[in-house]
Amino acid sequence: MIRKVAPMVLAVLLLPALFSPGTVRAGDGLRVLDNSVQAEFPYRISFSLSADSDADITDIRLCYRVDRTNFARVSSEAYIDFVPATSVSIDWALEMIKIGGLPPGSNLEYWWTIEDADGDRITTAPAGIVFDDNRYPWQSLTQGQVTLYWYQGDKAFAQDLMLAAQQALVHLNEYTATELERPVKLYVYADARDLQGSMIHSQEWTGGVAFTRYGIMAIGIAPEKLDWGRKAIAHELTHLVIHQATLNPYNTIPTWLDEGLAMSSEGPLSAPFNSYLDRAISENSLISVQSLASPFSAYTDAASLSYAQSYRLVEFLIDSYGQDKMFDLLKTFQAGSTYDGALLKVYGFDMDGLDYLWQDWVTQSEQPIAENGLNLELESVVD
Repeated sequence: MIRKVAPMVLAVLLLPALFSPGTVRAGDGLRVLDNSVQAEFPYRISFSLSADSDADITDIRLCYRVDRTNFARVSSEAYIDFVPATSVSIDWALEMIKIGGLPPGSNLEYWWTIEDADGDRITTAPAGIVFDDNRYPWQSLTQGQVTLYWYQGDKAFAQDLMLAAQQALVHLNEYTATELERPVKLYVYADARDLQGSMIHSQEWTGGVAFTRYGIMAIGIAPEKLDWGRKAIAHELTHLVIHQATLNPYNTIPTWLDEGLAMSSEGPLSAPFNSYLDRAISENSLISVQSLASPFSAYTDAASLSYAQSYRLVEFLIDSYGQDKMFDLLKTFQAGSTYDGALLKVYGFDMDGLDYLWQDWVTQSEQPIAENGLNLELESVVD
């Protein structure tokens, strides 16, 4: 009998493709007749279970674990609310809108626990599942720790993007002394619209995203926008490398440092970003370093200025104090230091001190750039 299902989740995550193991028995009574799961990327995952027993089945729980970076082996559990009976059929759906969605290529395992009134109990064997975006005919290319997936464009297109990824890793190692510690996946969608269609929540200007805890990047790169695509790959790949290099159970790095390093990986700051910075300097409306430590605004103008300032902040620290200090800063964050604590240890000033020094430096050094269009094509980054 199918009954209402009430989720009681402790840690969330999951996703699959069809899977149906054979019948599982517990003695002569309790047995699982059917166990399957259906994924509808990117919206939901539907789990189904049928079981029967000589006694009423009284307890059913779905357990699952997503493969992502954690400091503890965390499992999630959904308690299924149903009417006890000797034969039950359960359908339970996880709506991605409730958890913000999962990236393509996510891996997880799941299992059921079932118990009846006689005390018989079954725990099914864990089943591995890959939650992939099967709407497109993906091809793949692997080099080193990077696997690139694409569905539009020839192999030369994919090889060009892979070369950009490998060059970005070399460049990043040169100025941060960091490198990939674990494999990563790069999903190249045909354009920004396809990319945004793979996400539950996205801004209309989202062109790329790094899912740092999953080791996955997704970027919309049209074949005619290869130059932009190379920069986007360098940007997102930097987020994954820096995340791996500074990972600790106590703290993350400030957003301005994360984004500043990623922007630096793209190359020189473009004229549109410089225009936002010039305007803020002339209007005395620069954003404080304290504010830039938090996630950036969703509004285009404020976000553009935040990215531009972050680039210049990283530039200021490296130009003024050297790359070795930047290496030390990242290592200090890896040890779990606070934002102010890390800056004080490495540079001798906190974020307010950095704000004062940097604003003086950028005001003196920034040369205004002609405002040849402030409608920046923010087919950029969302993290």
